[in-house]
Amino acid sequence: MRPTLSILLGLVCCSALTVAQTADELVAKNLQAKGGVEKIKAITSQREVGRFQQGQFTAQVGQESKAPDLLRQTFTIQGMTQIQAYDGSNGWQISPFEGRKDPELLGEDDLRDLVENADFYGPLVDYKEKGNTIEYLGHDSVDGDDVYKLKVTLKNGDILNYFLDPDSMLEVRIEKIMYIRGAVHESLQDLGSYKQVNGVYFPFSIESGSKNSPNRAKITLASIQVNVPIDDSQFKMPAAPVLPSPQKHEEPTEQKKKPKAPDAEKPPKK
Repeated sequence: MRPTLSILLGLVCCSALTVAQTADELVAKNLQAKGGVEKIKAITSQREVGRFQQGQFTAQVGQESKAPDLLRQTFTIQGMTQIQAYDGSNGWQISPFEGRKDPELLGEDDLRDLVENADFYGPLVDYKEKGNTIEYLGHDSVDGDDVYKLKVTLKNGDILNYFLDPDSMLEVRIEKIMYIRGAVHESLQDLGSYKQVNGVYFPFSIESGSKNSPNRAKITLASIQVNVPIDDSQFKMPAAPVLPSPQKHEEPTEQKKKPKAPDAEKPPKK
């Protein structure tokens, strides 16, 4: 019995090692397919401009980001712009569509999603240093096409499932699973129309929405600029305007300056 158990234990250990090596290998191939870690890290800032569409509804969207974790996103309709931003420590927003035109700090739930998106190089680059773990889950399918599936568990416990095209080794879908207040929130992004910018491939088409809903929003990017100068102040929450003090109504100047008319001389008493 002992030799048999030893052999089985050895096989299990070898199998686990193979899976771990395969996960690292797929991550390396994905990053190389994008252009290589050296070229990826040569980019330190990014500006995106595009169009958002969901059904008949459209809007202009933009994003500015800087390494390692600065992010500013805009959403514009008919001249009104919503802003969400993260400065590396705090997240804030200006939401005129909800009647709030002054900047305000984001709540914990909204901030969590923004912080994850602010990771400039993404969760696969230097994933061990970031406290993330990655597992290879074998083959899966996306719209009938065979893909590799990687499970990325972030340091905070959220999960990102990456689906890699076996030919290009680029991600064609990312499923996100967040655990908020004991509830599970699942969403997905379908990525496509990859184009090269400064030697690195970026998706110019992104469809996103709830995992179980067919009603998804699509962002089509018109341009991606990299290594553009962006001041750090763009990511800081602006100070709220100072409210004017209550108006004091004073007498008109003319009335204040007008001398008081002397009393008419009274006739002497008899």
